[in-house]
Amino acid sequence: MAKWCNFCMCILWLGGVAPLWAQEKKPVIAFVSDTQAPLLVEHVIRKLHHNTRATELIFRDIINTRPSSLFILGDVVSLGYQNSKWHKMDAYLQACKQNHIPVYALLGNHELMLDARKGAAQFQSRFPAHNPAGYVEVIDSVAVVLLNSNFSKMPDSVIKKQDNWYIDTMHHLDQDKAVKWVIVGCHHSPYTNSKVVAPSVLVRQKFVPPFVNSKKGILFLSGHSHNFEHFNQQGKDFLVIGGGGGPHQPLSRKGITPDISASYKPMFHYLEVERYHDSVKVVSRQLKNDFSGFTDGLIFYAHHF
Repeated sequence: MAKWCNFCMCILWLGGVAPLWAQEKKPVIAFVSDTQAPLLVEHVIRKLHHNTRATELIFRDIINTRPSSLFILGDVVSLGYQNSKWHKMDAYLQACKQNHIPVYALLGNHELMLDARKGAAQFQSRFPAHNPAGYVEVIDSVAVVLLNSNFSKMPDSVIKKQDNWYIDTMHHLDQDKAVKWVIVGCHHSPYTNSKVVAPSVLVRQKFVPPFVNSKKGILFLSGHSHNFEHFNQQGKDFLVIGGGGGPHQPLSRKGITPDISASYKPMFHYLEVERYHDSVKVVSRQLKNDFSGFTDGLIFYAHHF
């Protein structure tokens, strides 16, 4: 009962009792991935670190900082088809709504696990703007292109539809004078040194080339690997931001792909992106090890070439 009361109090706070200094929106876009609670089996095979509490604190910090919008890059919950797995997330999403923070999301593998049809329906009911064959949102001259990387769960017709839409969209955004930068996001990472999940060859084949060839493409974001990883490929920045609360995954010490941020490995984190002159300022908000709050753990600037 005490735990439930504490949770309810947290949600009441999240839902609109934010401090006065947090009432105006910041001109930033927030990104988080892999906010799912650990599965029962993961309590046995993984070392856990108060994961659901970390997710709660991430949403609290996001609501306090009041970004212009929030994007969740998949694995929002542990089992998408089970309504009970959505209870806490529904409270967080409602708190965002009450604080006028639009939330967009894309499908991860956990949304489609065990019962893909029902899981997709549960997801769609919460994120009605989502399109399983890709969609785009433009926030303050930054276009965020969201793609479905669950290829094994997609009919060939939907894969082809998304391929064509993505190529056309990237070309259109390059020509659109109202768009200054393009960020591409999907769930499965094209590059990762995780020992638990492999990099996606299909993402690398289908999604990376149009991004690399885009004049305005500036960041490629993904999750699935529960880590922070930073790669530079063909002059473009690729970030893995899977620190939303899922069980931490060990990384290969050898590092198949060179990681620019090899010394920065927060367990829980989310991302802020903000326009900054002729670049975008990228900030990784890191949860402190003692869970006492957040700090700007890493800052870098992404530029056009």
